[in-house]
Amino acid sequence: MTIAVKFGGTSLADAAQFRKVAAIIKADANRRAVVVSAPGKRHKQDPKVTDILLSIHEMVARDMDPGPSLLLLRGRYLEIERELGVDAGIAGRLDAFEKAVRAGAERDFIASRGEHFSALVMAAYLGGTFVEAEGAVFLTSNGLIDERTWKELPPRLPAKGFYVLPGFYGTGPLGKVKTFSRGGSDISGAILARAAGASLYENWTDVAGLLMTDPRVVPDAAPMERVTYRELRELAYSGANVFHAEAILPCKQVGIPIRIANTNDPAAPGTLIVPENQAADRPIAGVAGRSGFCLLQIEKTLMNKERGFGRRVLGILETKGISYELSPSGIDSMCVVMEQKSFEPVEDVVLQEIRNACDPDSIDVERNLALIATVGHGMSRRVGVSSRLFTALANAGVNVRIIDQGASELSIIVGVDAADLGKGLRAIYDAFVRS
Repeated sequence: MTIAVKFGGTSLADAAQFRKVAAIIKADANRRAVVVSAPGKRHKQDPKVTDILLSIHEMVARDMDPGPSLLLLRGRYLEIERELGVDAGIAGRLDAFEKAVRAGAERDFIASRGEHFSALVMAAYLGGTFVEAEGAVFLTSNGLIDERTWKELPPRLPAKGFYVLPGFYGTGPLGKVKTFSRGGSDISGAILARAAGASLYENWTDVAGLLMTDPRVVPDAAPMERVTYRELRELAYSGANVFHAEAILPCKQVGIPIRIANTNDPAAPGTLIVPENQAADRPIAGVAGRSGFCLLQIEKTLMNKERGFGRRVLGILETKGISYELSPSGIDSMCVVMEQKSFEPVEDVVLQEIRNACDPDSIDVERNLALIATVGHGMSRRVGVSSRLFTALANAGVNVRIIDQGASELSIIVGVDAADLGKGLRAIYDAFVRS
């Protein structure tokens, strides 16, 4: 049995953190497949290594001398290597990197070296094997996982001992180094978990699991002990800063559970992300929300008898490049919820085209709305969940403008005034978690 583990930048900020990470890896003989990020901040004013690398690229692009940033980068890695007492050949690699930078190396190559150097040091410290991501992990032109990865990466993984894969990058369609988006080491971890046939993917970070709601709104928000892939997707879409959405997919495709754990508190249970949640202790997994929406309201008598009415409205939005979030409707009314920033530049044109194509009795736009999603598999099997939710909002003085419950009954989404977003999140959290 193999457990794949990924450690974020905070977990690798200095030599002491490298030691901590190595101790976690060695505490379970099954933790063989390792993915590392570039070192993060050691203290509040300290730059992340990836930020140093991006500044190096920016300086070269502006014909400025990157020397000071290169020295800063060199100092970070040589200090880690020296304090760990290993020789990963970083000095020579940094020399080669500087030559590449001054010769005009591309942005993605420069940005990827943080993870590259981290993986070399960690492999040396563990006495394991460095597995190069370039030529083994493949990305499409838009930065997604290329299916070639599943053919090329597995044969490169050693049958015995530790092996370390740098996160964040692979090879793009042009055969050059290409990076995932920021936070892409989470994706690399999931890729390695699938390629290794892991029974579990552990994502180690600086928090003790995923929280049930925004800690900026509820400072003592409880962690989710267990959540399904689908619940997490709903929460992430609704604004929760939970986990890189693309990082779930490789594990979801083959049913590998994901555990979110805290490097600085390894004994804490963290959060387990599973394919299916058989028994939910609470009716909800979490509650999330985001603002920036507007509501298009259209009324027309006998709308329900007019074939193609909704198709014409949505078709007009489609031609203007606007996707919609929700579309609650009545017998003689239709509403469409959209991102306000996408709608406003084309608002006048859209309204006129709807008038021409649909001849509505009235058409209005309500702005500055927020959507709050209450998510949980347990909701559909418990009586009184909706009553509890709306009673909590009413008692908090939050007026509900939109109600939507998906066909799967996995979430209840309400639209409220943007100014009431925090109040609404607190009210729902208190009703289901504190009660």
